[in-house]
Amino acid sequence: MEKILEILHEIRPEFDFGESDNYIEDGLLDSFDIVSLISIIEETYNINIDGLDVIPENFATCSAIASLVEKYK
Repeated sequence: MEKILEILHEIRPEFDFGESDNYIEDGLLDSFDIVSLISIIEETYNINIDGLDVIPENFATCSAIASLVEKYK
């Protein structure tokens, strides 16, 4: 999860992702950020995320993102 937080900070360094319970509802990530996040995650973890998994629930928290990564590892 540490690596995921690093990636999130790389995309949006102005936000403290540790303080949010829902990155999307709190406005920390928008659709363009999620596209960037997917690209970086796929490259970092050498995985391919299916388009059907690109839903807000999978990107709302660090643990949700980590679960998505684990699904494809």
